[in-house]
Amino acid sequence: MNLIYAINNVITPGLALLPEKMNTPEAVAMLLSIGQQESRFEHRKQINGPARGFYQFEKGGGVRGVLRHPATRHTIQSVISRLGINADECYDCLATDDALATVFARLLLYTHPKPLPSLESDPEESWRYYLQTWRPGKPHRETWDQFRIDAVNAITR
Repeated sequence: MNLIYAINNVITPGLALLPEKMNTPEAVAMLLSIGQQESRFEHRKQINGPARGFYQFEKGGGVRGVLRHPATRHTIQSVISRLGINADECYDCLATDDALATVFARLLLYTHPKPLPSLESDPEESWRYYLQTWRPGKPHRETWDQFRIDAVNAITR
């Protein structure tokens, strides 16, 4: 998927469901980077695995974390209530609802105690941030830098 298409059709609709303060260039860059890293914005269901959505959330991992974290539980409850979804349906919905998947991804980033990496930061800083929030089972460091560079370029052009 083209990154501009991902911004316009995946990320922007999801961020529109959240408080305005969560829609920043730094957030968009991280979401683009993570979407590329996790699924290349191609796979809504993990190949040979349980994760769902472009950001590859697992039911007992990121989904449960966002639903229960003190910094995000009220926001996610408000969003899913407006969408007519209950908490038990979220995991399955991530495979078909890109905006909801973006909401979960942005809220998971929001649980990190530090601010999002700046657009000018070294890719290593955003890589560490990603590792600390996503805790991927098999991280692929070799692809991250280019994904991060492409993400920043997509939003600063």
